[in-house]
Amino acid sequence: MPALTFARSSGDEPWTLRFSLAHLTVLGCPPPEATRIAARAGYDLVSYRLIYMGLPDEPNYALAGNPAMLRETKAALAATGLKLHDIELARIIDGVDVASYVPELETAAELGARRVISSVWTADRNYALDSLGRLCDLAGKVGLAISLEFVTWSNAPSLREAAGLVRAVKRANCGLLIDMLHFNRSRVRPEELDAVPREWFHFAHLCDAPRVIPATPEGLIHTAREARLDPGEGAIDIAAIVNRMPPVPYSLEIPNLERSRRVGYAEHARLCLEHAKQYLLGHPHPAARRRM
Repeated sequence: MPALTFARSSGDEPWTLRFSLAHLTVLGCPPPEATRIAARAGYDLVSYRLIYMGLPDEPNYALAGNPAMLRETKAALAATGLKLHDIELARIIDGVDVASYVPELETAAELGARRVISSVWTADRNYALDSLGRLCDLAGKVGLAISLEFVTWSNAPSLREAAGLVRAVKRANCGLLIDMLHFNRSRVRPEELDAVPREWFHFAHLCDAPRVIPATPEGLIHTAREARLDPGEGAIDIAAIVNRMPPVPYSLEIPNLERSRRVGYAEHARLCLEHAKQYLLGHPHPAARRRM
């Protein structure tokens, strides 16, 4: 499916939707392979997890410590013409100094990234604010912005908590990442987005999910990491969320291990993009009309 280009209803310059292939969607693929898959599928951008988290079965793609893979990643970006949009995950967590993320921040900047995803995993709000502020300052030194994501089972589980942290930290390069799954699972109301400054919206994670919200952290984590659905295949009212936001890039974070194993990562990534475009064509943003 070709790029989706809209003419803004105000008569301004046309707006083309841009899509990034999120790391979690192709978890088993190192950055060079993820880049090639994204290019073949028709994505505009790609997203990497460069900060190793040490989770079970998580591959280590910390390019700052892997010169060979870094060279291959640069070659893949150059050959495909794709741009690196964001990296993850700079967690604010007890016992981890955000300064330890500097090598990967520098690598991300070297590769042309613009955003770094962060989330909060400490109950100490003062520690969270201090760490988030220092992270913003470190990222700013290499031209990166921090996109704070609220995760349903984290210590900043809703839009209200995340927006409060961004407001309190007072850094021009700090904004929000809205993920459709966490928005739905945290039971945030779409109208809550109206109070968020427009410049805080950096990009959004698009996905869908079943109607029933798991009652346990384990259930929430399973869906988030292994069983998301393509836009339009589940029960999340994605349009009600994204249509209250300004036009931003959409990163397709749709890990689905069953389908990935059945059809392979490349076909899974292609289907994610095809279905996302189909959904957005059927639910056009109010700031734009379809350009004929």
